[in-house]
Amino acid sequence: MKIGVNVPNFGPGTDPGLLRSWAQTVEGLGFDLLMISDHIAITPDVAERYPAPFYEPFTTLSWLAGLTTRIQLGTTVLIAPYRHPLLTARMAANLNDLSGGRLVLGVGVGWARQEFTALGIPFSQRGQLTDSHLRDIRAAWKDTASYGDRRIPVWVGGNSDAGLRRAVRLGDAWHPLHPTVPWLREAAHRLETYADEQHLPVPALAPRIALRLTEEPVDTAERLAGEGTIDQVMDDLDQLRLLGAESVVLDTYPGDPHATCHPQAAWQALATVAARLLPPSTPPRTTPEQS
Repeated sequence: MKIGVNVPNFGPGTDPGLLRSWAQTVEGLGFDLLMISDHIAITPDVAERYPAPFYEPFTTLSWLAGLTTRIQLGTTVLIAPYRHPLLTARMAANLNDLSGGRLVLGVGVGWARQEFTALGIPFSQRGQLTDSHLRDIRAAWKDTASYGDRRIPVWVGGNSDAGLRRAVRLGDAWHPLHPTVPWLREAAHRLETYADEQHLPVPALAPRIALRLTEEPVDTAERLAGEGTIDQVMDDLDQLRLLGAESVVLDTYPGDPHATCHPQAAWQALATVAARLLPPSTPPRTTPEQS
């Protein structure tokens, strides 16, 4: 099972130097995947959660591809309706080729109503637009002479039934956000049911989970996967592995934009997880703050 990290590409503390440090930290600790999110128009509803500066994902990942060598790079998630599908197909294919085949394209329908309005895109049609865009992107990629023949995995986000069905129809993996383990276990059965109904393969499981380390165990029924002591987090990862997860993305962002000014706590949490994931013979690695 691959373990990735969601890196904040927004907020008052984020700048090129910090993004470089994030990339060096995540790759240096041995994680498999670095993912960032997507917004274009930082309208008030977006700014409340993810304020400017907000670094556009294709631009940022292209730059980070030149600063890294091994780690996969991806979006969690690209809002499919925000760009013309042929533009998305072209940028994704180019980035995948320039990075040596390291791109994972996570996509979603979006939630920021004001941002849709600013971009002139009908919010009420975002699900239909996402479906048609994904079909057009996949159709474009069949022209390997123009878009290249490196395969790009598509992860479809969304915790709703519509999201699960979309993942079955159009995704290589289903990419739910911040689930509890019991909910994900039940949803994985629904995913299988929808795949059987459509006579399609069951997409891979690739959840993005919260990473919130605590000194004391978290015992509430609402505990998200990834919340609690390091032992609880490792048990969650084991449970996800048993559910068949091929990848898990760790999300250290606590929801407070000012946390982007002080990433050291997030890096330490990732180092704690990495120390438990790496084989005993693997030498410890350092973050920029520790070196």
